[in-house]
Amino acid sequence: MFVHFNKDDGMLPIKIWQSDIEAIGEKCLTQAEHLAKLPFAKKWIALMPDTHAGKGMPIGGVIACENAVIPNAVGVDIGCGMAYVQTDIPVSLLRETMTGSGDLVKTICGDILRNIPTGYNHYKTPQASEVLDRAKAEMGKYEADKELIPQIEEGYFQAGTLGGGNHFIEIQQDDEGMCGIMLHSGSRHFGNIVGQYFNKIAHELNDRWFSFVPSEWDLPFLPVETDEGKRYLAWMQLCMDFAYENRAIMLGKVKEIFTKHIENHTGITPIFSDEINCHHNYAALESHFGKNVWVHRKGAIRAREGEMGIIPGAMGSYSYIVRGKGCEESFMSSSHGAGRAYSRTAAMEKFSVESVMVDLKKQNVVLAKNKKSDVPEESRFAYKDINDVMANQQELTEPVKRLFTVGVIKG
Repeated sequence: MFVHFNKDDGMLPIKIWQSDIEAIGEKCLTQAEHLAKLPFAKKWIALMPDTHAGKGMPIGGVIACENAVIPNAVGVDIGCGMAYVQTDIPVSLLRETMTGSGDLVKTICGDILRNIPTGYNHYKTPQASEVLDRAKAEMGKYEADKELIPQIEEGYFQAGTLGGGNHFIEIQQDDEGMCGIMLHSGSRHFGNIVGQYFNKIAHELNDRWFSFVPSEWDLPFLPVETDEGKRYLAWMQLCMDFAYENRAIMLGKVKEIFTKHIENHTGITPIFSDEINCHHNYAALESHFGKNVWVHRKGAIRAREGEMGIIPGAMGSYSYIVRGKGCEESFMSSSHGAGRAYSRTAAMEKFSVESVMVDLKKQNVVLAKNKKSDVPEESRFAYKDINDVMANQQELTEPVKRLFTVGVIKG
């Protein structure tokens, strides 16, 4: 970790968990400097080792704010995060057991792809959702934002759906040869609409207030004691709860599919353990350095002492289950993944569909994906090396388990 600081610019220090300043990119650094000049930001800005430029705020950035929230410092996939469960099934059993559709890896991945909507697809009928049922019972908390109310009903069709882009479901192998299941998803279209809606409100209010935050920084804020701030926090929490439930529903369905095929073809009933479900796009009121502050983690996980977390790599590389070390300098946070080295556009220009498919085949990775034309966006070479990321955050987390992609489902 090193510190970037120029007190003559009236900015807070920026603590960067990287090897040197060249590693984070000019745009990312500029965005971090904007954060460091916000008067309600406290102590310093923290950039995780997977950091790269985002919308307004860097992905992999952490900021602690006093009495203010920044919708763009949470992002539009509110509550996006990871889930994981360990199994007692060796991967060798999946590879060696043949079915009418190939080995068990291919069979399970294909069944998941058919039964969990991916990309822009939703369910044709409403799904069960305790989170949305509770929201309808507490409608008084949300009725001021009439434009958003229809999203609650539409959310029933999105509960238990994966999405596209970098969202995934993976069958993985740990260093002992055992199988784990990992997935990455968030609050779907629901959270996207909520995030955009309140970012627009914040822009309008900041313009009206002649805010000290330049509009071009794309960091409009809402004081938490204002009506708008309270409403955003209520909707943000609803999206976080929905994202958590969305991952839990999918993980449950994947476990059912996994169990069905293992039992049918081997007679063994899998045992699942060590389940984890965590956010990496959110804001939460926490106590740091004697103050209650709103810690915004945009592409970062909370990593309190002993807290378990998930740090995925790109498909065809390693992912890690980690234990937090409670490092106060990062506001008890760590990276949320490998972090992009190439934008989606640049990755499409740099890598071909064929090269990505050949790379996955060489590594014996099964890909279940309906549309292959955009697969270069998710090439492992479009991301930073996850091992470098882990090496740069040794004071933030302790690796507990290393996992490699065996099969991956993508939108």
